[in-house]
Amino acid sequence: MTRWIEEVLHPGLRFKLEAEKVLYDSRTAHQRVVVFENVTLGRVLILDDIVQTTERDEFVYHEMLSHVPILAHGAAREVLIVGGGDGGMLEETLKHGAIERVTMVDIDAGIIELAKTYLRSICKDAFEDPRTDLVIADGVAFVARCDRRFDVIIVDSTDPVGPGVALFSDDFYRNCRRCLTPGGILVTQNGVPFLQATELVNTLTAFRSLFADASCYLATVPAYVGGPMAFGWGTDDLKARATPPAVLRARFEKAGIETDYYTPEVHASAFTLPAYIARMIS
Repeated sequence: MTRWIEEVLHPGLRFKLEAEKVLYDSRTAHQRVVVFENVTLGRVLILDDIVQTTERDEFVYHEMLSHVPILAHGAAREVLIVGGGDGGMLEETLKHGAIERVTMVDIDAGIIELAKTYLRSICKDAFEDPRTDLVIADGVAFVARCDRRFDVIIVDSTDPVGPGVALFSDDFYRNCRRCLTPGGILVTQNGVPFLQATELVNTLTAFRSLFADASCYLATVPAYVGGPMAFGWGTDDLKARATPPAVLRARFEKAGIETDYYTPEVHASAFTLPAYIARMIS
């Protein structure tokens, strides 16, 4: 019998994916997890009935939330990832050989073990990389107590449901700001503005009180319904967001990484916002 798995994130909308084969369906200590195979998207990870990542399109999300801040910064050595239990953000960040350490903080050790078992095409060997500093902890508590400083902080959170709610709070953003080096960059996952306007507006309202430059940029991730996804951007470096494509190109080529979505030109254009999003955050 065919099983259809339904996402119920947005009021008034339902999104169904056919599960040809369910690989895992149970609960960790924090959330319900389903991993299954879909003919179009490959292996799919769902947490609490919300699509998190798929084999076929994860590259869009992970490349844009990692390479944009790292290449805009230009000299990142220490990176903090909050969330990201599937390992895709960690794997993408570690492609930058100049980065000396990536600290990844996730509340759910169960998700990491599942990723190692079922999502190796996404995380690859990132968890075994010697530059990986894996911390199983509440990300909110970690940044509140942390006395280290990071050049780039990437908040690879779930939607503001369940364990992810606290990662959208003003206090959390304030503590992230404290944990940045001078000129450091904070980027966040902020959902699909067409359907989740409040999420983006609230984040950028907080960012404007914390950073000299607060904005967002966009990328289209096929499995996330409702149009382009927004990524929050906060930094005190007023030049970082406007880094010229030629400079980005030089840094990109020096890094020697291969991508399927990110290019320096896409990077530069991602900050050009459609009118409805520009009005939303003005």
